[in-house]
Amino acid sequence: MADEEELAAIRRQKMAQMQQQQEAAVSEEQRRQELEELKKNILRQILTAEARERLNTIRMAKPEMAEQLEAQLIALAQSGRIKSKIDDAQFKAILRQIMPKKREISIRRI
Repeated sequence: MADEEELAAIRRQKMAQMQQQQEAAVSEEQRRQELEELKKNILRQILTAEARERLNTIRMAKPEMAEQLEAQLIALAQSGRIKSKIDDAQFKAILRQIMPKKREISIRRI
């Protein structure tokens, strides 16, 4: 009888622990989604449609670079350094500054 009660108590404790872990995972996912939505709203405010389209294209090719670029744009917007919407030409100029310089390779035949 005592063993059954201990086993039931352990089961209840395990169930409570699993429930807490699940609730924590759900709340973390909600927080991540809220941050993502906030980021999208900020980018909608500071980028034109063409610039957002270019950013999405970059995200497909280089996701880590797109994340870095988004973070920089949001930081600029929050610090007040962006006065108007960034159009596609301005976005291209920012990309040229951020992108690493490509080395030119030339092969000469002798």
